[in-house]
Amino acid sequence: MNPFDDDSGRFWALVNQEQQYSLWPTFQTVPGGWAIAFGGAEGASRQEVLEWIEQTWTDLRPQSLRDHIAQHRAENAGVITG
Repeated sequence: MNPFDDDSGRFWALVNQEQQYSLWPTFQTVPGGWAIAFGGAEGASRQEVLEWIEQTWTDLRPQSLRDHIAQHRAENAGVITG
């Protein structure tokens, strides 16, 4: 059985520097570059974590892309093309 599909398991929601989220079983070591964002020390149910991720991760674009777009818009604000 895939541990990510275990409805009776305990899980965390992890987040990386790009503000991307992942469901992660608590018995696995948190991989480098990721931090626990939800679930506390004991973890939470798979369903609770998936619901939290769905409510939290509303913009699936990586943070670096969002920053790039915002910078591009700021640099071009007021520029009239035509």
